Amino acid sequence: MKYDFTSVIERKGKDAIAVDAIGQPGGFCPGAPDEGYDVIPMWVADMNFPAVPTVPAEIIERTKHPAYGYFNPRDEYFDSIIKWQSSRNGVEGLARECIGYENGVLGGVLTALGVFCSKGDKVLVHSPTYIGFTGALNNNGYHIVHSPLHIDDQGIWRMDFDDMEEKLRTEHIHAAIMCSPHNPTGRVWERWELERAMELFRKYDVYVVSDEIWSDIILDGYKHIPTQSVSEDARMRTAAMYAPSKTFNLAGLIGSYHIVYNSWMRDRMLKESSLCHYNDMNLLSMYALIGAYKPEGYEWVDELCQVLTGNIDYGCSFIEKNFKGVRVMKPQGTYMLFVDFTDWCAEHGKTIDDVEKALWRVGVAVQDGRMFHGECHIRMNLALPFSRIEEAFGRMKKALDEM
Repeated sequence: MKYDFTSVIERKGKDAIAVDAIGQPGGFCPGAPDEGYDVIPMWVADMNFPAVPTVPAEIIERTKHPAYGYFNPRDEYFDSIIKWQSSRNGVEGLARECIGYENGVLGGVLTALGVFCSKGDKVLVHSPTYIGFTGALNNNGYHIVHSPLHIDDQGIWRMDFDDMEEKLRTEHIHAAIMCSPHNPTGRVWERWELERAMELFRKYDVYVVSDEIWSDIILDGYKHIPTQSVSEDARMRTAAMYAPSKTFNLAGLIGSYHIVYNSWMRDRMLKESSLCHYNDMNLLSMYALIGAYKPEGYEWVDELCQVLTGNIDYGCSFIEKNFKGVRVMKPQGTYMLFVDFTDWCAEHGKTIDDVEKALWRVGVAVQDGRMFHGECHIRMNLALPFSRIEEAFGRMKKALDEM
C-alpha cells in the first residue's frame, strides 16, 4: 500500500482521550489494565492511523504566515466539498449555498431540530442508538422515541417499518434522525430501505436529520446512498450532516458541514446556528478539510477501507470460531463491532460488567454497549494496525477462557 496503516503510533501524552482517559474516574471510560499490559484503545471512535500527509502539509503551510485573524471560507473549501460529494457519493447539482459550516455533527443535528420542532417535542431515533444522540437530545429538552432495529434471518440489522409507522402515527412525531451508515451496528442502508423510510416521513410530515458522518467508511461490497438522493421529497425535507473528521481522524480540529437544499430550511438553520455566537469555522480546520479532500485523500480512504475490511473480517471470524454464545453481526460500514454477550453470559453465569472488567484488565479497552442500548453488548473499535488487532483478540481469548 502507498500509505502507512501498519505503524503503531504512541498516543499516550498526545492529547488522546482514547488512551489518556483510561482508568479515570467517572464511569464513562474503561478501567486501567493490570501491570504488564499496555492499553489497546478500542472504545473511542477515532482511528489509530496517521493522517493522510496532505492534512498536516496544508496546516503547516498556512501556519507559516504569521497572521491568523478573521477570515471567510475560501472558494477552495466549497469546491473541495462539491467535488468530494460528486466523486464519492454521486451527488450532482450541489451548489455552494447549500453547504453550511457546523462545529460538529451533533451541533448540526441540534440546529436542525431547533428549526424542525420545539423543545419538549418527540424525536424518532432507531435503537441501538449512538450515545451522542442520546446525550444531545436529552440535554436539550427533546424526548426520544426509539424504534428498535431487528436482526433478520440473514443476520442483517433492519428497520422495523411497521413499528416506525405506528410510533409516527400515535406519538405525533414530526422530526426524526437517520444515522447512515448506522452507528453502532455498522449497517449501510440499501436504497429501497431509505426510500421506504422517507416515504413514511413524507406521509406523516416528518422532517429528517441524516447523520452521514460515516459515509466514507464503507467496507468492500457495499455502497453509501445519500438519504437526500432517494427522491425529490427526501431532498427537500432532509438536512444531511457530513464531516472529514471521522474519515480522516480530525475530530480534535473541529469542523463539520451540512448539506441542505430546501432554502426555507437552510435560512432558518443558518439563523438558528448563529444565535449562540459559537458556530464559527476555525482557520486551520478549513485547511485540514482542503488537505483531506485532495487527490491523495481519495487514495488514502480507498486503502483505509481495504484495511478496515480485513480487520473486521478477522475480528468477526475470530469471535465466531473462539467464543461460543458470543454474537456479532458483521458491519457493512464504520470500523466498530457491536458484540452481543447475552448467551455467553447466561451460559457462564457472568454479567457484561464481568466481561468488560476482564478485558480491561488485559488492556483491551472496549466500550460498554449499554450506553448504546445494547443490554449485554460491548462496542469495539477496529481502526488499528493489524498487529494490534491480533494482539487484542489474543488477549480477549485468554481473558474469557480464564473466567
